[in-house]
Amino acid sequence: MKSSEINFKVIVDENNLPQTIHWSAPDAGEGNECKSMMIALWDGKENNTLRIDLWTKDMMIDEMKKFYLQNILTLTDTYIRATSDDAIGEKVKQMITDIGRANGIMK
Repeated sequence: MKSSEINFKVIVDENNLPQTIHWSAPDAGEGNECKSMMIALWDGKENNTLRIDLWTKDMMIDEMKKFYLQNILTLTDTYIRATSDDAIGEKVKQMITDIGRANGIMK
């Protein structure tokens, strides 16, 4: 059995707002920096999702819109793979595509 770790280091300013987010994983190399991260964990005991959403002060609004919409699309792909519910997955994808076009993020 193999195990791996993903590490995050968040540097905050005096108001505890993220300035930089660094992450590392043995399989991804070292020194990776990002402007935003969303982590979702399933708590089976509480039957609830736990989330960590962070973004740096220099992340632009258009970047956040794109990041958010891309996350929903990739979550939808995961939903389809996990449930085989293609009909609902396609409805979600169409809705997100429409939203992306309306705000100029997607073509």
